[in-house]
Amino acid sequence: MLLRHAKADSPQGIDDHSRPLARRGRIESAAMGKYMAGQGLAPDLAIVSTARRAQETWRLAQPAFAADTVRRDDGRLYGASAQEMLAIIQESPASAHVLLLVGHNPGLQQLAAGLIATGRPSAVSRLQREYPTAGLAVIDFAAADWRQVSPRSGHLERFETPES
Repeated sequence: MLLRHAKADSPQGIDDHSRPLARRGRIESAAMGKYMAGQGLAPDLAIVSTARRAQETWRLAQPAFAADTVRRDDGRLYGASAQEMLAIIQESPASAHVLLLVGHNPGLQQLAAGLIATGRPSAVSRLQREYPTAGLAVIDFAAADWRQVSPRSGHLERFETPES
């Protein structure tokens, strides 16, 4: 699963890495966590960008899940390209059957679009057009291990946004 951080604020004098969530982003984060939990989309491992807005997104979404999800903060996700994010996925442990990345655009959208081979055409088209804040792509792979994930090997199971 690929979750873009929720809507961030842009306070004057704060560097990009330290930008907090806006009020709307805090609401989106909690709502997306409730949606994921309600749909049985609980991750075994959450890999979260070290940027404040991504950290806050996960901190507000995570309480919706019954069990504590293993969390790993990874500074490489901040500003990562699609290829760099794919490398992070490929080095994830096979014991994590459901993986969640909490990151940033444009890399997240490029990664999602590049991983998808199949999916409902309207959802694929929407994802390729726009990946809004708090957007969630759920991509299934016929792979026994994360090292086998490669471009055009996934099926877009769903693409959800706060507005959908």
